[in-house]
Amino acid sequence: MSLENFLNHAISSWMNQEGPDSDIVLSSRIRLARNLSDFKFPTLLSDEEGKKIIAGFESMVHSSPSRFGKMELLLMQDIAPLQKRVLVEKHLISPNLAEDSPHGACILSQNEEVSIMLNEEDHIRIQCLFPGLQLAKALEAANEIDDWIEQNIQYAYSEEHGYLTSCPTNVGTGLRASVMMHLPGLVLTKQINNIIPAINQLGLVVRGIYGEGSQALGNIFQISNQITLGKSEGDIVEDLISVVSQLIAQERGARDALEKTSNIQLEDRVYRSFGILSNSRIIETKEAAKCLSDLRLGIDMGYIKNVPRTILNELMILTQPGFLQLYSGGPLTPDERDIRRACLIRERLKLEMDNN
Repeated sequence: MSLENFLNHAISSWMNQEGPDSDIVLSSRIRLARNLSDFKFPTLLSDEEGKKIIAGFESMVHSSPSRFGKMELLLMQDIAPLQKRVLVEKHLISPNLAEDSPHGACILSQNEEVSIMLNEEDHIRIQCLFPGLQLAKALEAANEIDDWIEQNIQYAYSEEHGYLTSCPTNVGTGLRASVMMHLPGLVLTKQINNIIPAINQLGLVVRGIYGEGSQALGNIFQISNQITLGKSEGDIVEDLISVVSQLIAQERGARDALEKTSNIQLEDRVYRSFGILSNSRIIETKEAAKCLSDLRLGIDMGYIKNVPRTILNELMILTQPGFLQLYSGGPLTPDERDIRRACLIRERLKLEMDNN
């Protein structure tokens, strides 16, 4: 398979589209956790109950809201481990659903903006993912999916506590709002070390690119709410947007400062990373992420022309182990992955330069 053909079938819409403030905000995500009133929580589900829940959704998929396009239900037991890993890397399912859910399934919209996980930690987890800072739009889409499901199903809900979930931290709205941000300016000026504790004090949490327990590779950070009880969905989203807007302003200020005080050093850093990505034959995940972050910064600051800024979104996903092995047609050793990663990056950059 050619790289161009592979990309056409592999890339989710948010990876190659831009949205508001997309020079800094890569994506916005809303996730709603819900459970059914007539079933035990997933940790206690029997095989029969798990299958019954999935069967109920199989009959619903064809009547899903038309604006989301065709939806397809995928059973985790029918998907190969490598394909599940790719779905995790694309942020469409959780590692928990891929590895530990015996009755798991996922409903995906054709453009992959909507993902509904079934029988994960909760019976239902609705996710909507959009490029740039579009939390309000993502919340509107998630609520529409939520309303569609509730027409056919009764949720586990308490007038006092709100939506009931397996984990107490999700009780209430069941809402997890998050944005993925590229913050190289704050990292290079070392301001990030003071900012993260301040964000945590506001009831938000800062994580790496793949959420809890993951590293902030490539200066990419996820900012999300921790509090789901005692606030409305709208208030949670507004509070997060307010903090993200301040981070955007601080990141732009840090980039301006770097350009004024360290312009030649910054330009050198960008072009060195561009050279590594364009020519290396072996590259590890961490080095690739660092160089891709530098390249994206160079594009945003006007040093690099004729390469789209969405290249970071794409290659941070496409150079993950699952994608590399899928593109190569089978399992690879770590050393083989490093070689294939370097090759894919070179081919992708060449493809872009040739097109321009």
